[in-house]
Amino acid sequence: MITIHHLGHSQSERIVWLCEELGLPYRLVRYERDPVTRLAPPELQALHPMEAAPVIEDGELKLAESAAIVEYLIAVHGSGRLKPGVGDADYAQFLFWFHFANGNLQPAIGRLMFFQRLQLPAGHPVQAAVQGRLDRCLRLVESRLGQAPYLAGSEFTAADVMTVVSFTTMRLFLPMDLGPYVNIRGWLRRIGERLAYQRAMAAGDPDLQPMPG
Repeated sequence: MITIHHLGHSQSERIVWLCEELGLPYRLVRYERDPVTRLAPPELQALHPMEAAPVIEDGELKLAESAAIVEYLIAVHGSGRLKPGVGDADYAQFLFWFHFANGNLQPAIGRLMFFQRLQLPAGHPVQAAVQGRLDRCLRLVESRLGQAPYLAGSEFTAADVMTVVSFTTMRLFLPMDLGPYVNIRGWLRRIGERLAYQRAMAAGDPDLQPMPG
């Protein structure tokens, strides 16, 4: 059985959700953030040199990095589900959006969080540039979801699993007004109706009210 080491209120919710979507049995080990630093506790840090969640154990294998874990679970245990095949018309879109989550969107959020904590003077050019980068990311996602119901196309895929947390749980750390983004809010509502998502959030973050929209 797969063991998921999950840090509460973090990107590792992706892995719990993916296992629920794929119907994979798993054992969940949940950790709380340090109340002062908001970082992972020592027992989670000791699991992997990256000292962060998620980490999974599958037999002798210990694997970190959420994108790597998602690809591993789909390929090894999921029979390729939630990922279009190479010949599928949505394959290239899937690749783009799957990697966009951690390649552009999440880093933009992380950088803005960092600069806001520095409490720079209003209008500081670096913070303005970082905010501009995030705004471009949001507009791109909004545009895509005006063209298709899900990021890869007509079907829900792991690209959605990778991306949703940036618009939901991450708002605990960086409040984000999604009012102008009608298509993003509609997509989040569709996600929130998925039973696998509801089960994952109840298991991994029972103290958190999900924010699908």
